[in-house]
Amino acid sequence: MTTSPARADKPVRTLPLNKTLLCLACVILLIVNGVFLVRNLDDLRAANTLQAQTARVSDELQYLNLLVTDAESGLRGYFLSGSDVYLGPLHAAPQQIDNQLRALGVLLADSPSQAKNLNQLRALVQKKLGLMHQALEVYRQGGLVDIVAIAAAPDERADMDEIRLQVVIMTREQNELLAARTASFYEQYRHAALLGVGINAAAIIVLLLFYNLIRRAFRLRLQAERALQASNEHLEQMVVERTEQLSVLSRHLIKVSEEEKSRLARELHDEMGANLTAIGMDLTTVGEQLRITHPDLAAMLGRARRTLVDTVQLKRRIIENLRPSLLDNMGLSAALQSYCADYARITSLDCDALVERDADAAGPMQAIALFRITQEALNNIAKYAKARSVIVNLTREEDGWDLEITDDGIGIPEGAMTKSKSHGLLGMRERALLLGGTLEVERGVNGVGTCVRAWIPAQAPGGDGTPASPLPSQRGEDPPPALPETDPLKLNAPHP
Repeated sequence: MTTSPARADKPVRTLPLNKTLLCLACVILLIVNGVFLVRNLDDLRAANTLQAQTARVSDELQYLNLLVTDAESGLRGYFLSGSDVYLGPLHAAPQQIDNQLRALGVLLADSPSQAKNLNQLRALVQKKLGLMHQALEVYRQGGLVDIVAIAAAPDERADMDEIRLQVVIMTREQNELLAARTASFYEQYRHAALLGVGINAAAIIVLLLFYNLIRRAFRLRLQAERALQASNEHLEQMVVERTEQLSVLSRHLIKVSEEEKSRLARELHDEMGANLTAIGMDLTTVGEQLRITHPDLAAMLGRARRTLVDTVQLKRRIIENLRPSLLDNMGLSAALQSYCADYARITSLDCDALVERDADAAGPMQAIALFRITQEALNNIAKYAKARSVIVNLTREEDGWDLEITDDGIGIPEGAMTKSKSHGLLGMRERALLLGGTLEVERGVNGVGTCVRAWIPAQAPGGDGTPASPLPSQRGEDPPPALPETDPLKLNAPHP
């Protein structure tokens, strides 16, 4: 089975071997520690069981001794009083003693020496019970004198002492066994505790090593994050600088474009206008002279003169598009009103221009910026808005000019200002920024249509309309290359 190169070259991200081994060692240490804890618990349970067994054996032996003693005391009471009431312990003793011996046999089954001692104790007790029953028969046949004679025999007392001695031996041996097992348990517990301390120490060392690895990994990660953050900040700074440079360049190109348009308009008006006028006068003079002698040539000169008139009209339209003559001759108010009237006539839209009389007080840079913004906004409305009416409102504020252009069309989509192809909107904003102003494009009232709102300060940055930010040439850099000119809407229909 083959693996594709892309998949084969893809790095496999796994936990490093040292971290894996440390984790495995920590798990093994915890498992071993748990096993030893369980073993210690079992040993402790066995020690407690042995201690309880020893206490029960002692109690059972003492109770057995008490049963024999009670039986003997009851028999003596019967000898002295002759009442059968005192024979109750003697009659009940065999059954009770047998139960005690069976219980002791169960308790001492795991100890061969104690089992042997128990057999000897059973023999002594049975022998004692047999002697007491014989004494009872002797009393019933011979009376108290024979009992006194039997009691005076030395063997009578020795049997009871042997029973007590056997009980003491068995109790002592059980205690010695308890002591030996307890000592063994504590020795094992001590070893287990030392081993547990060693395991805990090893676990602590492993955890410290693991912590060191985690700390190192965290430090490396923090360094990587800081490096990434520094790189991001550097990139953001570069983006800001490049954006500012592009913005400055854009404003500079707008300024240069307006200056070039103004220069071309003056040259066309002065030089080409004078030349076309001279040509027209010459054509008129020659045509008047040839009207009688050469009427056909006079007709050709008439047609040439009409073509010349059309050329003059074309020159006028070009000059108006480059630099509106009304803006320089009659002021901003007349230029806006004339342009809106021509716009309404050509597009068949209802376009109202509400311009204050103080609009003519605007400086040259402010006036051309307000005119171009209006021109571009109306161009966009004609192309995309599908509107029926447009209102252009220019008002004079204390510190600048407020231009508002609203329509009742379909409205502008969200984020249109950030799209790369929105050259018209970006050009309008750059014209406003060139003079230190602002431009906002938003939905109209109640979400109907579009509202373009521009604010141009009365005093441009630098005092003369120059950009506030230094141009590349002013910073010691090479001047920017010439870019293709992008012109706003031109109403190319011939003037009436």
